[in-house]
Amino acid sequence: MHRSCLFAAAIVVCVLGNPLSRAAEGPYFVTYTHQLEEQGNLEIATRSVTAQPSDGNRFLGSAVEFEYGVLGWWTTEVYLDGQLTGGESSLFTGYRWENRFRPTKREHWINPVLYFEFENINGADKALLEVVGHDGEANSSEPNDSARLEKKREIEGKLLLGSNWRGWNFSENFIVEKNVGHQPWEFGYAAGVSRPLSLRAKPSVCNLCAENFRLGVEAYGGLGDTSSLNLHDTSHYIAPDIEWSLANGIDLKISPSIGLSASSLPFFFRFGVSYEISQFARRLRK
Repeated sequence: MHRSCLFAAAIVVCVLGNPLSRAAEGPYFVTYTHQLEEQGNLEIATRSVTAQPSDGNRFLGSAVEFEYGVLGWWTTEVYLDGQLTGGESSLFTGYRWENRFRPTKREHWINPVLYFEFENINGADKALLEVVGHDGEANSSEPNDSARLEKKREIEGKLLLGSNWRGWNFSENFIVEKNVGHQPWEFGYAAGVSRPLSLRAKPSVCNLCAENFRLGVEAYGGLGDTSSLNLHDTSHYIAPDIEWSLANGIDLKISPSIGLSASSLPFFFRFGVSYEISQFARRLRK
């Protein structure tokens, strides 16, 4: 798996090599908050996951993200997915185009956001950005040579709900997904809660200040599909999240995830890096 490590390191170096501003995402990997990207800002990030299925080879799945605030109520994002599997191959598995729209301008007790995504990926994709339907460990065990032949052109919608209260963030996501072919509609969920270690920021610049750390926990899983709308053979996970915001503007986060059902991967580990370029469009015009 040394090739997996080199691939992950190369992505991190690409992101860290161009520091310009601070990213503003929370600690979650699967759950979305109601916060959108500030208009004109571009965030570049990676989300990676590594695991070893019980009857398969260890893999590293990764998604490189480019998130842009088009308007105050509209954020768009492109994902480029790839993976490495030990003893098999490395490959580009496709792309995703995501859009989030916030119908209300002011902050409320519960803030809704509408999410729409188009995915053009293949069956070897292992980014694990969400869990729907009857997704499970078996999906991560199929060899790349056969899995890559399966084409997945899917549409996905989410209702994102979020609340902030005394430094706490509460986020709930309801997911529906469908292959544009004849497969059934699939359903899933994600929910998280998080809080910084301190709400008081020190006047001096530091890396290890308590306010630079945000801790959280999220739960996510599948809810079956229109052919079998139940929890039979579905996967569910619980995952603590840790985010560390460095003084130079780089955000690092990690999340060990534990499977809660027989269909789940028993354990996998997520890690990510993000950075935000403020007023990207204005910089291009100069």
